Amino acid sequence: MADVLMQIDGRPASAADLGHFVLSNYGAFTSMQVEDGAVRGLDLHLARLEAEAIELFGVAVPEATLRERMRQALHGRSGRFSLRVNLFSDAISLRAPDAVVQPRVLATLSPPASPLTTPLRLQTQIYAREVPHLKHAATFGLTRARRQAVLAGFDDVLFVDGEGRISEGSIWNIGFVQGETVVWPEAPMLAGTGQALLQRGLASAGLGEETRRVTLADLGAFDAAFICNSATPTCEVAAIDGHRFDPSDALIARLIDAWRINPRQAI
Repeated sequence: MADVLMQIDGRPASAADLGHFVLSNYGAFTSMQVEDGAVRGLDLHLARLEAEAIELFGVAVPEATLRERMRQALHGRSGRFSLRVNLFSDAISLRAPDAVVQPRVLATLSPPASPLTTPLRLQTQIYAREVPHLKHAATFGLTRARRQAVLAGFDDVLFVDGEGRISEGSIWNIGFVQGETVVWPEAPMLAGTGQALLQRGLASAGLGEETRRVTLADLGAFDAAFICNSATPTCEVAAIDGHRFDPSDALIARLIDAWRINPRQAI
């Protein structure tokens, strides 16, 4: 296959089809890693697409249709791929924003994403994504924030509010470890599929969890920190600003075990 394959509603995406999508960022998406036609947490991605469609367009895309669009993009291919499913509508624009319509489905198939493995150095920035509970297509702010962090010599950016309360990173969730407990920040953010998969498996790995307010002043209370998303089950955090964490291969192994307990679900 070509490096990237794009289909809209099951057909090859033409320049005319993509025109509105390129000119408007009103829409949402989900991204997943596919292996031999199956995805860990497929149910989470489908639930996300349903919620996004209802909130942004007023009408959900039937699950059977979403699965069919994904299968059409894969076209029976075996192996590993990244699959991104976008929802958009050329019936909605800045001049005419009030249509209630089932969104169109853009499926993009590309080579698999490589999970992050090198511990990350994070720069904090005061920032919050617009409507953070949605994985929407308006990514200017977070891209700019990540660019600023990288140009400053960091690997990525961690978002905090004006009181130092931690929320999420550019394209991932963050977790902290205190003894045998994973602590998730309590703040407006996207509920990530990678985070949800870890949560489903933590007990089997002998780890507890809780969600509570976490601020920069609390960092010294934690033994470790890690990030997670659909492409990276877990990757250690080496430092947040000037605060450093000690690496722990044993912790990463336990978190990977928690993620792996989730079976792949056939599309």
